[in-house]
Amino acid sequence: MKFGIRPLAFGLLAGLSTVAFAEGGDITALASTVSTEATSIAKLLSITAYVAGVGFALGGILQFKAHKENPQQTPLSKPVVMIVVAACLLFLPTILTVAGNSLLGSGATSAATAGGGSGLGGS
Repeated sequence: MKFGIRPLAFGLLAGLSTVAFAEGGDITALASTVSTEATSIAKLLSITAYVAGVGFALGGILQFKAHKENPQQTPLSKPVVMIVVAACLLFLPTILTVAGNSLLGSGATSAATAGGGSGLGGS
């Protein structure tokens, strides 16, 4: 049985909406729930990137050993690519954190209040 992307997306949205509106139904509760869930997903992706990066690094080291033992069987490009992928995965969480702080500021309200002005009211 094949499932398409549409039923999966509908299921995810339906599940998130019921979780978000279970707290009280107002928009602040929804924003708080979505923010909490997004933070949890970001942490999960960071941990996954670290684990995959270490796995690729170990695989690259083993491929270097295999290349040393039999250069005709294992080309040198294979372990080099694995080490580059490992480095990218290990630095991905740091790059995302720096990019997020550059684009959005270090906090959610810091970009809006950084100028110290009175906002749109103009008073």
